[in-house]
Amino acid sequence: MSARLLTHLRHVDLAVPDYEKQLDFYGGVWGLTKVAEDSGISFLAAEGSPEQYVVRLRKAEEKRLDLVSYGAASPEDVDTLAERLLAGDVRLISRPGKVDTPGGGYGFRFFDVDGRTIEVLADVEVRQHRRIEEKEAIPVKLSHVVLNSPDLNRTREWYERHLGFALSDTLSSPHMGEVMHFMRISNQHHSMAIAQGPHTSLHHISFEMRGLDEYMRGSGRVIRAGFKKVWGPGRHMAGDNTFTYFLDPHGNTVEYTTELELLDEDTWHPHVYDFSRPEVTDQWGTANPMNELVAKESFNDPDRGVFVAPPV
Repeated sequence: MSARLLTHLRHVDLAVPDYEKQLDFYGGVWGLTKVAEDSGISFLAAEGSPEQYVVRLRKAEEKRLDLVSYGAASPEDVDTLAERLLAGDVRLISRPGKVDTPGGGYGFRFFDVDGRTIEVLADVEVRQHRRIEEKEAIPVKLSHVVLNSPDLNRTREWYERHLGFALSDTLSSPHMGEVMHFMRISNQHHSMAIAQGPHTSLHHISFEMRGLDEYMRGSGRVIRAGFKKVWGPGRHMAGDNTFTYFLDPHGNTVEYTTELELLDEDTWHPHVYDFSRPEVTDQWGTANPMNELVAKESFNDPDRGVFVAPPV
C-alpha cells in the first residue's frame, strides 16, 4: 500500500440533462446551499462543512458522474502524488496547477482503474461555515461516496496501491461472494466504498446529519416531498451508521446518515460480514428488506463518463 497522501473527501460532481430539476432537489428538499452558479454549473455547500462545496451540478446532454474530489494536506503532497501516479502508469488528465473553482487551490485530475475522473486538491480556501442547530435537519457535511465496479477486487487493489486507501470491512455472502469493500483514508470507517456491480457507475452519495433526530426529520421531509425512498431508515453493521436512501430526480441514490464509526487504525482488523444475515444490513430491523429491487436501484445507469474527462 502507498503512503497516504489524501486527507478527506471534498466533493462529488454530477452532470444531468434536467439541470433545473436537479438543482431544485439538492438546493431545496435535500438541504444544501447554492453558493455559486455560472452558465449551467452550480456549486452547493453543506452549512456545517468548511468545504467550499460538496456537490457540483453541470447541465449536460447525458447523465454522468463528472468526478470525485479528495483533499491533500499541501501542494507538495499534490506534486508527490502526481509523480507517484505517473511512475505507476496512471493516466493523468491534467498536471498539478492552480484551479479556478470556488475557493481556488492547487491540484490535478486523473482516471482511476475503472475510468472515473478523480481530482486531488490542496490549499482550498476554507468556507465560512457554522454549527448546525438542534432539530435543524440539513446535511452537516459530505460523509462518503460508494462506487460500482465490475471488478471489485481490481478496483480495491488499485486504490490501495496508488492512493493509500486501507480496507476497513467487507460485505460477502455464501451465494455471491464479496460484494462491497469499505475503504478509508483516515480514522473514519469509510470515505469510499466499492460495490460489485454490472458496470462502472455511481452507487450512492452520503451526507451526514447532526444526530439521530435530525436524520429522522430530514428523512421524513424528503419522504413527504414525494421523492422515492429506496431503503431505510435503518442502521448498518459495517460502519455502525444509520441510513435512509432516496433517488434524486435523475435516479442517483443519495443517503442521509449519522454516527459513522471512527476507528483506532493501529488496532483495527477488517471484518467480513455475511450480508445475507438481516442484522448485518440493518441492526435495528426497521428498514424494508434488502432485496433485488433495492440492489438494482443502486446499480444506477452505466456511467457515460468512463475515460472521458468532464469538459470543466
